[in-house]
Amino acid sequence: MEDIEVNTPSADGASEPAEREIPEEAVVEQLLIVEDTSAPDQERARIRAVIEAVVYVTDEPLTVQQIASALNHPIDKVQAIMEELIADYSRPERGLSIREIAGGYKMATRPEHHEAVREFVRNLKPPLKLSLPALETLAVVAYKQPITAPEIMEIRGVQGAGVLKTLLDRKLIASAGRKNVVGKPILYKTTREFMIQFGLNDLSELPTLKEFEELSKLALSDSEPDAESAVVGIEIDETPLSEAPVSEEG
Repeated sequence: MEDIEVNTPSADGASEPAEREIPEEAVVEQLLIVEDTSAPDQERARIRAVIEAVVYVTDEPLTVQQIASALNHPIDKVQAIMEELIADYSRPERGLSIREIAGGYKMATRPEHHEAVREFVRNLKPPLKLSLPALETLAVVAYKQPITAPEIMEIRGVQGAGVLKTLLDRKLIASAGRKNVVGKPILYKTTREFMIQFGLNDLSELPTLKEFEELSKLALSDSEPDAESAVVGIEIDETPLSEAPVSEEG
């Protein structure tokens, strides 16, 4: 509670400071006023961050009308925020810029950095591409690890020695010892490279089986049956992982 000094006469007639208490309700009211004035700024900052994100993730230029309609936000306010972002990204220390293209806005690297970016990209590893059998096998290993080759074959219903070799060569899986059963088959587990390629911090962040099925559909639509499948005579298994029989072992 806030104290305020007021002057009151003393015994000799001089004024002396005295304290007067402000009612608690008045203090609460002042606090609410402060919160109310900060709320619009916080909401505007949130909208600005969302606009920046959507411009970043889209391949086609976005118009102010599209953004405003999608966010259910006034066009004039979206336009003002967009102009702020353009000014912010125009600073020389920025590696990206927001450009107006074909009536919309798109984020891109700054022209003066194009040659350096090209050189960097040329030195990168080629993007990871997996066939449908490899992706499904990798999913089985990820969710059932440690697991043996016969157990993987039982779940998928097809032979998979060639696919396992591909995953081993790409360092997405590794051996994890041997299972203490007849024949002592090799156990397989995912690797650190697997975590890096799929952007995982730990295995608890694995996507759901439904998400893995969506990845499988994308792999099927983007690629044709490859050499690794043809060599070992593997048919492309389109059975959803959630419907595949699951071994109780491992």
